[in-house]
Amino acid sequence: MEDSDIADILDDVQTLFERSGENFEEALDVDDATLLQLRKACRLIDAAQFLREADGYYTVIVEASFAAIERTIQFYLLDNGLLHEDEYIDHENVYSRGVNAGLYDKEFAGKLTNLWRNNRSDTYYREGIATEARAQKMLELAEEIHRHVLQLAGERHECVCIL
Repeated sequence: MEDSDIADILDDVQTLFERSGENFEEALDVDDATLLQLRKACRLIDAAQFLREADGYYTVIVEASFAAIERTIQFYLLDNGLLHEDEYIDHENVYSRGVNAGLYDKEFAGKLTNLWRNNRSDTYYREGIATEARAQKMLELAEEIHRHVLQLAGERHECVCIL
């Protein structure tokens, strides 16, 4: 790849990520890390809904739904001081911290973790193929978790979803 345009494009991309940039994604140009996580979840849900209507983008819908669930939980953790904005936590830790935040019980956290561990990776690496029914149900799960968290947080006015 070194003798092709790919190396130059890679350098261009790296440079763009190093700069502050302009023309930000709608609703994401905010200074508050907590609000940013909420709105990322909103945008992921909106994108998944859009792709559902376009039909056939099941893998992307599954991926976006898992990401929206995590961003929603991270929002709640940040909003309640259970996570610092500079703290990195992995997928499974996000789900387990939801228990500490009172979002759900250990059994639910275990099921959510197993869903991610056993199915997200399979879908991503195409060991398990996303289907319409799986994509639809994952999006429904992401939407309902998002609604539940917003109700608990009392932050519906900050949400930018089409829910």
